[in-house]
This record gives sequence, structure tokens and C-alpha cells, in this order.
Amino acid sequence: MRLPPPLILLAAICGCGDDVSRPLGTDARSAALAASSYEVVKIPASLGGTQSRGMAINASGLVAGWSSFSGGNRHAALWRDGEISDLGTLGGPSSTVPWPGLNDAGLVVGISHTDRPDPLHEDWSCDLGGFLPETTDLICSGFVWENGVMRELPTLGGHHSFAAGVNNRGEIVGWAETDVHDSTCTDAQVLGFRAVVWEPKHGASGRIKTRELPPLPGDSASAATAINDEGVAVGISGDCDQAVGRFSARHAVLWGKNGKPVELPNLGGTTWHTPMDINAAGDVAGFSNPAGPGDPEGDFIAQAFFWPNGASSVTPIGTLNGDALSEAFAVNASRQVVGVSFGGAAGSRAFLWQDGSLSNLNDLVDIAPDVLLSAQDINDTGVITGRVRDGVTGEVLMFVATPVANQN
Repeated sequence: MRLPPPLILLAAICGCGDDVSRPLGTDARSAALAASSYEVVKIPASLGGTQSRGMAINASGLVAGWSSFSGGNRHAALWRDGEISDLGTLGGPSSTVPWPGLNDAGLVVGISHTDRPDPLHEDWSCDLGGFLPETTDLICSGFVWENGVMRELPTLGGHHSFAAGVNNRGEIVGWAETDVHDSTCTDAQVLGFRAVVWEPKHGASGRIKTRELPPLPGDSASAATAINDEGVAVGISGDCDQAVGRFSARHAVLWGKNGKPVELPNLGGTTWHTPMDINAAGDVAGFSNPAGPGDPEGDFIAQAFFWPNGASSVTPIGTLNGDALSEAFAVNASRQVVGVSFGGAAGSRAFLWQDGSLSNLNDLVDIAPDVLLSAQDINDTGVITGRVRDGVTGEVLMFVATPVANQN
């Protein structure tokens, strides 16, 4: 489940004022969806390094993501009104929000190094997937952050866990190691893992309730990547493999309220079938390998897809001109999908897909020489966050892009 390695008007007051966090009102939603352009605010507020990324944006415009220090470590972070808050770690050097892990109440989920050594010396999803910048021999755990407090999420008997998504009921999804030495694991991975739903709000005496989501019959591993407000989760099922996509994503799956996995359609390959987000209506966006050279061996040749709830097949989103690869990261209630297209001479570029039409988000803004590298999340009023490269300094910052209604 890894993401491949990094992977209008520029506001005069960058990162300041109400523009960062003020969403369009509900009555303006129709106009927003007809937008022909976006107003972009890039946020320079950082933790001292040159890399920041917005990974999630909620209904009030609060953004969660991560920011680096000058030494290279990164911490999970929140931005409100252009001001950054460091969410800290679970005792280790780095933490991050790797998925759209933020709900409307401001609850944040992600992963963090702890200060505890891993007795099995596994690489695990956190480091091997490039979500955390340095390779350590420390246990990595999922976390939930609320009201200034970061709490560690429990495993299923193993050492590591990974939190990916959270809904407005406070249900958190991800994956966690079991205590089973799984024979389908490869490389440095030893213990098997399963998809998990954590329920901090429903645990007796403040304890976090943990519920396992099984893989498809015949598979040994599963991982959940997103959950909607109806409690419907999506994720992957397959082999333990390296605990980072590939053969662990042989199947894209959906778990309904009964917790039973149902296989979702894919783009035709055998590996890397990965749902990334699910909206309130049950529509899903993600990426998937098509059939082709390299796919059976687990090479990443994936492209973005959209699955309308109940459809017999997925809708290919494709790539921007000149690119070979793409990934969809988020889908909102209006079926707008955002993500990244890459693998060509132009480098990474953020995209917006809606009503069957794929657009380079850079064509809908006026920010040159800056470049929108990826669009990581979109809220239901169409406001987008992600990463932008400053064309002058080379810094990679987080941005917020607000739709400007089409006046024609």
C-alpha cells in the first residue's frame, strides 16, 4: 500500500487571514461545482524545513498533514488560518498524516514512530512505504489526536499499526499486526496484519475498542484505507507480502456494516488494487494496475479509477498528457475526484476529475511559476488541499485551492 516516492490569483497575504479556512457556504455549492478556476493560497507556515503537505481538509477548512524540520524529520501538523500546530509524536523522531485522516470535529489520525525498538526488525508500512522519512528500527503505531493529546492505537497482538482514515462518528480505520508468523510475508516483514476499525468513543473506561475486518476467503492479509459516515469501509485484501501494497493488494474490497468483505472491480491487473477514499453515497476512488508487462511481478503501473456505488465495473480516470501513471486520493459528495498524474517529462501534476472529464489543476489556476504537484483531498464544497512547489525557492508547501464560480 505505498504511494510511489514523491511523489487565478495567488493571494497577496499568503497563509494569513480567513481565506485559508473559510469554505464556501452550502448555498454556494452549485456555483462552486461549476467553477472554471481556483484561487490558490500557498501556506508557508512550517516547522522549519522545506517540505510540507496538506493531506486532509474538513468542512470548516481545517487542514491536516505534515511538515518537515530542518534536520529532515517530519511531524504531523494542523493548519488553521495559516497558522501551524505541531501534533508531536508517540516518542520517536517522526509522525505524519499519510491519508485524508481528519474529520469535521478536528479529530486527526495518522502514524508515528514510538521510542520502542522492534524485536523482529521489520520494515513495516511506515518506513518501507516512504510515509516517514528515515529508516529506523523503532515500532511504528497508528495514532489518534484530539484536543492536544495524541493517543496510540492498539494492535491485534503484533507490534505495528497504521491509521489511515476517520469518519464523523469517530470510527478510525487502518491495519495492525497480529501475532501470527505469516508464511506469505516477504522481505523483512514477519507478522501478518489485518484491517482494523478502532472506536475510541465507544471504549469502556476510555479504552479504545478494536474490531478486525477480515480479508477475502483464501487471502491472509487485509488493510482498510477509508470509512464513510455510514460505517462502510474500503481497503485491500491479499498476501502479507512486504506490508506495502503490491501482492497485499491483490483485491480491492468493501466492508459493509456487517463487516464482511465484498470484492470491488478493478482495472484488470493482478496487483496494486487500492481504494483510497469512499464518500457518503458509497462511491470509491483509488488506483489499480491494468493488465500489462510488470503487473504479475508486482511492478507499479497503476492508474486512477472511480467506482460509482453498485456499478459492475470501475471507470478509468486515466492520466494527463505524457504521463504513464496516476493515483486518485479523494472523492467528495459531488463525485469530484482529486489526485496526481506522473511518470512523464512534466513531473507530478495535481488533477481534478468530474463528470468524466480529467483536468490538470494547474490549468485552472494562475500561479506560475509555482506548480501544484498533487491534490490530496477535497471537501464537499470543492475546496482542495495538497502540495505546491514554489517556483522561486523550490520549497514544497501545502496549499488550499478554493473554487471561483464561473461567471459566464
